[in-house]
Amino acid sequence: MLQPLHHPQLSGRTVAVTGASAGVGRATAVALAERGAKVCLIARKSQGLLDATAEAQSRGAKAIAVAADVADASAVFAAADECERRLGPIDIWINNAMATVFSPVAEISAEEVRRVTEVTYLGYVHGTMAALGVTRPRNRGVIVQVGSALAYRGIPLQAAYCGAKHAIRGFTDSLRAELIHEGSKIALTAVHLPAVNTPQFDWARAHVDRQPRPVAPVYRPEVAAAAIVRAALHPKREYWLGNRTSLIILGNIVAPSMLDRLLARTAIEAQQTDQPANPGRRDNLFAPVGGLHRIDGTFGSEAGADATAVSEPLARIAAVIGGALIAAALGAFIGRAWRHRRGRR
Repeated sequence: MLQPLHHPQLSGRTVAVTGASAGVGRATAVALAERGAKVCLIARKSQGLLDATAEAQSRGAKAIAVAADVADASAVFAAADECERRLGPIDIWINNAMATVFSPVAEISAEEVRRVTEVTYLGYVHGTMAALGVTRPRNRGVIVQVGSALAYRGIPLQAAYCGAKHAIRGFTDSLRAELIHEGSKIALTAVHLPAVNTPQFDWARAHVDRQPRPVAPVYRPEVAAAAIVRAALHPKREYWLGNRTSLIILGNIVAPSMLDRLLARTAIEAQQTDQPANPGRRDNLFAPVGGLHRIDGTFGSEAGADATAVSEPLARIAAVIGGALIAAALGAFIGRAWRHRRGRR
């Protein structure tokens, strides 16, 4: 068993992570364990959850598995109580669980949309309420919402998921204002991710002709995990991970109609490989899929190992400054052209 590389701000602190059996959640749980945190891994009951917990324990930290479907509010509240009973007061709660369906809206069912919403949106609501239930009496703690560039910009083939991610942002903004109003010392932060190489593309339900894939550029889950840990330790309003995330968010603010047309032309192809969809494909929408619970998906050969996480205020300031410089340069160019034209008369 490895000895954890204790981080002074994490050593001995209790952290709960939802969606911890695979992908970004599992990578985050392992990263926290490596830094000496006590980790409560929350996900649906599966061998994958037990394996993820064993992986965290192998880093030398105390880690426990708590089986709960985040769509079930009472199960999430009970999970919070169990985490505290077995590991001590929860200091950090990380909402990460998600589900998606790759499908045009015309081909997705109401039941599928409901399930995606219950997991991806209501799962965060339930997790946040559970975290507040144990942290508000102590007036301390950190809640991290793992978001996405798709929380700002919807894309084709993932309307249910994008809608849920947008809803999380609205819910979080409302709660943030309430915490500020009451002078709470509970920190609330969000980390918006780019495309990450996780198993979701191998096990998400799909109504498309070819196998789903992440939109390039793609990053390793450990890159996302590092940004999430950073946000937990230094909570800002939001963090945007990767240049593409910042470009999508800011581009949607400045030119949403242009993005509509660009995504219409490119995003459907960009989310599918050249391989035909497997008609017997198993999916995890309503039950876990055995044998696929791991940190990485199948696109590791193109996954980047580094990306910069910038706080949202800095990104906006940089965008304003950049826009002002471009406008100034354009104004100067137009001015020179106008003076040159007048000089020729």
